[in-house]
Amino acid sequence: MALPENQKIYFASDFHLGAGGKQLSLQREKLIVQWLEEISADAAHIFLLGDLFDFWFEYKSVIPKGYTRLLGKLAELSDRGIPISVFIGNHDMWMDGYFEEEFHIPVYDSPVILHCEGKSFYLGHGDGLGPGDRGYKLLKKIFRNPLCRKLFAMLHPSWGIAIADFFSRQSRAATSTETFLGEDREWLVQYCKQVLAERHIDYFIFGHRHLALDITLPGGSRYVNLGDWLRFYSYAVFDARQGLQLCYYPATVKTFSAGN
Repeated sequence: MALPENQKIYFASDFHLGAGGKQLSLQREKLIVQWLEEISADAAHIFLLGDLFDFWFEYKSVIPKGYTRLLGKLAELSDRGIPISVFIGNHDMWMDGYFEEEFHIPVYDSPVILHCEGKSFYLGHGDGLGPGDRGYKLLKKIFRNPLCRKLFAMLHPSWGIAIADFFSRQSRAATSTETFLGEDREWLVQYCKQVLAERHIDYFIFGHRHLALDITLPGGSRYVNLGDWLRFYSYAVFDARQGLQLCYYPATVKTFSAGN
């Protein structure tokens, strides 16, 4: 991937739109849309690494209600020629072509390796990677099973979304008070080290953990976790001069008068 002069690559994850009730989610959505518009001035590529929504399921002719501002902004940026890539997370793993067809935005369901400016980036949401978490890994296989998806799709959306919302709340409750466990107990840190035993990667960038982390790994590699937009409003940015930086966005939606 070529990086034009004075342009940057942006990474964010774990917006969890829909979480916290309608008003809090709407405020967060406006903040995200504001951030997207601001970075569009110098964005060479925007990577959204999963859990954009607290729940997402694409029925044949139905998508979850809401998120109009975010979806509209993604469509606008894509139409303006700004490349956007989306990764599925454990809360929105049921994407099935809508983003590709409607917004021309590719969606990835597994980690990918990107090369840019002589650096290598290992990108993914992060769920199910590394040792441990066997219960979730089994559950993920069930959820991703085509037959199970078809059976779920047979439920009326009102029932299906209500059931899924309940389990999303349970899952998010388990991660809302995350604390750093130490490198020896962090599964994603262990996973990064496993990958490094096979090949060199400059930057591992994940979401999922709901912690804003920047950890130096063997050989000068770095593991950056993007945190979330529930507590941290954090994201990462890469440019050729300063490398990769973990940043925090002010949690304030700007207002404009009619004359501005």
